[in-house]
Amino acid sequence: MSEKSEQNRLSVFKTYKLYVGGKFPRSESGRVYEVTDSKGKWLANAPLSSRKDARDAVVAARKAFGGWSGATAYNRGQILYRVAEMLEGRKGQFVHEVADAEGLSKNKAAVVVEAAIDRWVWYAGWTDKIAQVVGGANPVAGPYFNLSTPEPTGVVTIVAPQESSFLGLVSVIAPVIATGNTAVVIASEKAPLPALSLGEVLATSDLPGGVVNILSGKASEMGPHLAAHLDVNAIDLTGADADLARELEIAAADNLKRVLRPRTEDFAGAPGTDRMTAFLETKTVWHPTGSLGASGSSY
Repeated sequence: MSEKSEQNRLSVFKTYKLYVGGKFPRSESGRVYEVTDSKGKWLANAPLSSRKDARDAVVAARKAFGGWSGATAYNRGQILYRVAEMLEGRKGQFVHEVADAEGLSKNKAAVVVEAAIDRWVWYAGWTDKIAQVVGGANPVAGPYFNLSTPEPTGVVTIVAPQESSFLGLVSVIAPVIATGNTAVVIASEKAPLPALSLGEVLATSDLPGGVVNILSGKASEMGPHLAAHLDVNAIDLTGADADLARELEIAAADNLKRVLRPRTEDFAGAPGTDRMTAFLETKTVWHPTGSLGASGSSY
């Protein structure tokens, strides 16, 4: 192809779509909104999700919950690691998108993307270890075993960080699904493109459809509906401002959801285990020790 024909070639702009139930629908409403970079330059049109899109995402997350929570912790770890592999292969794309979204140089954006990939690997390693940290045998005064084990809460709505469009996004999604929950994610309103591209990575990894569902648009529009939704078990308010967080917390209290309140957070720092334990329930089982024989010895 000649240099002249290359110069005359039309640009092929990317069409960003939602990620719901392992598929890529446009918003049910047909609405979109303009996404710009830090200097106001147009980047793309992102779907403006509706309440119907949010309901569809909850249905998909609930449908996927049984299989995902029932998978072995080892299998979940393998799948999360596969996501990291896929991100590594598309690192250049995410560097470009994060640089535009957050107004960073390519070098600084590369550091952010690499940290996000490492974060996936970190949580992949925790899937078969968290139960040993937060569960175990409890001492009791009697001939019983008393065992506590963690179990996932269920469907978790996540209001993703507004400023940290990729590292913060990964830091709130990975711990939720590592422990067997499924997620409905409201991406950063002003910088949703890295989140929507993450959906493409999840779809081509081994992650079952519906485990993560990604919506773009206004948290103020979808958030109250999801906070009040009776089939949502918990909500992470990390990306909500003070007024919206209060509104969503009140709505969530009406149906006894678990709530992780927003807080000042450095996503570049060591993540710890608190985001995993925030969406775990503890199941405790009692069982008689019994007797092994005539000698009266027991186990």
